[in-house]
Amino acid sequence: MKKIMPIYGTRPEAIKVAPIVKALKDSELFDCVVTVTGQHREMLDQVNELFDITPDYDLDVIQPRQTLNSLLTKTINGLDEIFEKEKPDAVVVQGDTTTSTAGAIAAFYRGIPVIHAEAGLRSYDIFSPFPEEANRKMTSQIASLHLAPTSLSQLNLINETIDPKTISVTGNTVIDALFAVVEKNVPFGDPQLEALVASGRKIVLVTTHRRENQGEPMRGIGRALARLAAIETDVEFILPLHRNPAVREALLPEIDGISNITLTEPLAYGEFTRLIAAANIVLTDSGGVQEEAPSLGKPVLVMRENTERPEAVVAGTVKLIGTDEETIFESVELLLNDVQEYEKMALATNPYGDGKAAVRTVAAIAELLGVGTRLDDFDSNLASEDSLVKATSL
Repeated sequence: MKKIMPIYGTRPEAIKVAPIVKALKDSELFDCVVTVTGQHREMLDQVNELFDITPDYDLDVIQPRQTLNSLLTKTINGLDEIFEKEKPDAVVVQGDTTTSTAGAIAAFYRGIPVIHAEAGLRSYDIFSPFPEEANRKMTSQIASLHLAPTSLSQLNLINETIDPKTISVTGNTVIDALFAVVEKNVPFGDPQLEALVASGRKIVLVTTHRRENQGEPMRGIGRALARLAAIETDVEFILPLHRNPAVREALLPEIDGISNITLTEPLAYGEFTRLIAAANIVLTDSGGVQEEAPSLGKPVLVMRENTERPEAVVAGTVKLIGTDEETIFESVELLLNDVQEYEKMALATNPYGDGKAAVRTVAAIAELLGVGTRLDDFDSNLASEDSLVKATSL
């Protein structure tokens, strides 16, 4: 059996790697050794519990307010010791986090093939999202197998002279995870959320944490929410607050104490997916939510200047609105009050997956290691390259 080591450390990574772990463990071809870094701690543990994953190794690297350089070096050193002991045939890293880049570099220096899940996303601005855009591009240069979620991601890699034979278009495993968890109908731990969802009131779900939005842009987001809540008194604005102190310092003074803005601690993934399903609109600066919410028919307004996920923008499920206070206010107001505009987004087709990305992933890994054959690529049915590239930025 070939030994495969999935490496992840944040909640978004854990959600997207969980279906791969299950598919690897279900396969007779592979021995799956799960390694987590603990870049996120409590949120990571919640996802592992939800998907019944017990890591074989846990580096537990997180420290309050540590720098990216400190996190990177600590992760590389910790993984190197594990590689020396386990000698995996390949490692799987996911996306664009510091954990992903550290895992790729540490494996590359050991001569271990790197498999990059969710490869090829690009915003074409190395400073936004920061440091994710640079992380993805660095990992692409050393990966042996690129698991592109869509044909646009595949094209991005080819345009960067990546060998097309090393790219497999799988769809995004977040859709696999989402479908599995929605079926569980996980109860809310907070009785207030349970009551709000049961009330039938309109819900706007808000998430914001992006590093480049911290400071004045995030204060503007808070002011926009306060204005919306004052006018749309029959709408509940639910905001699970990121644990980063910089996020809370920017947001709380603008929105604290407003009766129809409900603040919660970060939600476990099962609760969060249920809240997406209950929401009418999602207002976010997240990456993964741009893929998840459209799968449940929810319009997504993205508070960023650019996105590495333009497929949904072109499809019409996502709208890029930036962080200007007035634009945020007007964009949410439009969807709350214009049925035609709302349905145009809610009924659009999601281009990110069909729930079978993990199966395609494992087949591609088997081909890479000479023990199987990959499956046909996922058909994301996208628009022209030109329109997709234009959709990356405002």
